[in-house]
Amino acid sequence: MAPIALEAEDHARDAEFNKALHGKSAQEKAGFLAMIGGKDPAAQKAAIDEYFKHWDNKEAAEETPEVREARRAEYATLTRHYYNLATDLYEYGWGSSFHFCRFAYGEPFRQAIARHEHYLAHVMGLRDDMVVLDVGCGVGGPAREMVKFSGANVVGLNNNDYQIERATRYAAKEGLSDKLSFTKGDFMQMSFPENSFDAVYAIEATVHAPSLEGIYGQIFRVLKPGGVFGVYEWLMTDKYDNEDPEHRRIRLGIEQGDGISNMEKIEVALRAMKAVGFELELHEDLADRPDVMPWYWPLSGDFKYMQSLWDFFTIFRLTKVGRSSVHGFVGFLERFGIAPKGTQKTADSLAVAADCLVAGGQKKLFTPMYLMVARKPKL
Repeated sequence: MAPIALEAEDHARDAEFNKALHGKSAQEKAGFLAMIGGKDPAAQKAAIDEYFKHWDNKEAAEETPEVREARRAEYATLTRHYYNLATDLYEYGWGSSFHFCRFAYGEPFRQAIARHEHYLAHVMGLRDDMVVLDVGCGVGGPAREMVKFSGANVVGLNNNDYQIERATRYAAKEGLSDKLSFTKGDFMQMSFPENSFDAVYAIEATVHAPSLEGIYGQIFRVLKPGGVFGVYEWLMTDKYDNEDPEHRRIRLGIEQGDGISNMEKIEVALRAMKAVGFELELHEDLADRPDVMPWYWPLSGDFKYMQSLWDFFTIFRLTKVGRSSVHGFVGFLERFGIAPKGTQKTADSLAVAADCLVAGGQKKLFTPMYLMVARKPKL
């Protein structure tokens, strides 16, 4: 694979686009209110066009290396516009921690999400007053948990201005601004000096990188000698066969619905860790643990996973009836100018991704929680 040409950063351009598209909607209380909180139609159309140009009329059966390379070449723009379009829908449908997790018997959804974050902090050994980088921090849900659980000082890195605004607002609301801050940047070309952080973590975020070796190399650079890196990585498993049309359809559906330019296999991630100089201390596919509930159950639309009355509503949204209702409701909001044009197309893309994530999980082709803990050697 040829070296990745990095996209030129333009923070002023991005800030201007964020202001044009989202206006003051970052100050709304929840994802749904933010979604109908005054998005600019022209900016929304620009984001839709810029994102979906990489996917429209590009089916898995006809996918070529050139098509994938075009997505990798615009990795930062692709990811930034994906989250311009999807953030409000994520918050409305999932919460402020944009990741999957393991489930114990009878465990409520939000508790399971937090436990997944706490477990990463535990295996990394995060503790009071460490200086920690969260790579690809979203709207700061995991970062807030890391601060509260470990007492560490966390810096969240993100290339999406809208998410940074929402993350900053939530941190202030919870009284965490003294321990938690957020900064704008491309994680493939971090502006931090070498040896800046005691620890770095990433939760289902570095999958957006066009090259795992590239992003892991940046993390290695900013870690202090002896520092620890922990990651939950999205990866295709060893069972994935790119020559199998069904496998390829599942992989492409996940990529399109989740803003991913280039998803790799487990073996590539392990090689990348070692290539940049990390000493691997732990690696395991947590999706292979014998849990009573699979990680993908909230997306499955299968009532056999229902453990409480509240689960009914979570599962119903992903049934055929539930999805049809959401599709029609979002279309209604678009038609009357309540939600911006393109919201329905984005929601439909997320629904396709949900189906492919479930299929990938059931067939053991994909994992969203390949855990790696690695250390930068001491000098």
